[in-house]
Amino acid sequence: AILAVSLNLTVGILGELSLGHAGFMCVGAFTSAVFTKCMMHTITVPTVRFLLALLVGVVCAGICGVLIGIPVLRLRGDYLAIVTLACGEIIKSVITNLKFTGGALGLNTSEVYSSAKELLPFAVILVFITILVVMNPKKSKQGRAIMAIRDNRIAAEAMGVNITKYKL
Repeated sequence: AILAVSLNLTVGILGELSLGHAGFMCVGAFTSAVFTKCMMHTITVPTVRFLLALLVGVVCAGICGVLIGIPVLRLRGDYLAIVTLACGEIIKSVITNLKFTGGALGLNTSEVYSSAKELLPFAVILVFITILVVMNPKKSKQGRAIMAIRDNRIAAEAMGVNITKYKL
């Protein structure tokens, strides 16, 4: 659900067709899972471990997105879609071929979270927080700049909007 909301920000509000979101989600998910498995005996409270793993995953996915986004977001239209799709596939292939991610079988986290019921309320709250964070900027200066880029890139650039900054 968090991925869908972020994809709405990119495709719906910004108007850019990015097909690499699944790759960035993959980076965040596997980073969170590896962090959780490594910290299973150090951090014994599941809620704290979940929140820290989520934070680590978000930061790693964000760094990966920025590193790929800086050169890629200068592209437009079909070219942007093709390059982001390629980046997503490269990320998927790299993670599939790494030993510590479990390869094609995936990472076994059954011993970490045997009961996901205790974490479900936190996941629901995080989805609502994500929705609030993404929908709130629509009324701000940054949100208006993002919607201006979607509506007319040339006019937004003429008004002094830094296109690459807001896309990133």
